[in-house]
Amino acid sequence: MSLNIIVLAKQVPDTRNVGKDAMKADGTINRAALPAIFNPEDLNALEQALRLKEAYPGTKVTILTMGPARAAEIIREGLYRGADAGVVLSDRAFAGADTLATSYALNAAIRKMGKFDLILGGRQAIDGDTAQVGPQVAEKLGLPQVTYAEEIIKAEDGYAVIKRRIESGVETVKAPLPLLVTVNGSAPDCRPRNAKNVQKYKYAAVPSEVASDEKKKALIAKRPYLEIGEWNCEAVNADLQQCGLAGSPTKVKGIENVVFTAKDARRVENTDEEIETLVKELIANHTIG
Repeated sequence: MSLNIIVLAKQVPDTRNVGKDAMKADGTINRAALPAIFNPEDLNALEQALRLKEAYPGTKVTILTMGPARAAEIIREGLYRGADAGVVLSDRAFAGADTLATSYALNAAIRKMGKFDLILGGRQAIDGDTAQVGPQVAEKLGLPQVTYAEEIIKAEDGYAVIKRRIESGVETVKAPLPLLVTVNGSAPDCRPRNAKNVQKYKYAAVPSEVASDEKKKALIAKRPYLEIGEWNCEAVNADLQQCGLAGSPTKVKGIENVVFTAKDARRVENTDEEIETLVKELIANHTIG
């Protein structure tokens, strides 16, 4: 049995470097001011997809992302690690999208892709921490969903068996295919790049990246596997009023970088009385509780 797996991935600003220039005047992220990285939990999701590819010969893993042309970098990263193909949703109309508009665009792209068995994605992106996009995509596609996954144990005979981490512990669930799964950061880390894949895909690109480079265009024409898909709103039949800022009811009012510093220290003895006194003080000054 082989599977057709779509991995939702996002190129995100490295939130460890948030500064005063991190936000534009319209409330959107100034991505040019921040280094871009592969969203960490999306890498966890990619690893689960690659494990299924190893378990079920003939499985195809396609990465889907939305962003400017430079987002093709995470498609290349996925190809280096074992993915088979990728598509970048790239259109100025997609810019400034909140989770609602993002899930709408991804849903449109997935419908264009056609038949699939599994959609995997990280639990949340580090630039928003909402954990909303995956579930919203599932709802728009009318799919069952499993969240907080740590391991996809198997996917066969029309069902997937998944171990998920919840507040009260760990549970194993069985869900019908096709299915959307969001993966925790506590799942296994993604494998490193494969040297042979790096050599094979290092010139992979979306058309807009090589538009003015005739040499690279000729190379991709000779090796079609190097072409990364690039779709705009029209290509996925998306309604412009539901894309980007136009389709986003959420507006960001401000971003600030909070650095925690210790101003003083207090030593507490390991006794019930001392600990109880400290807890009462922390509750009284609203540090906890």
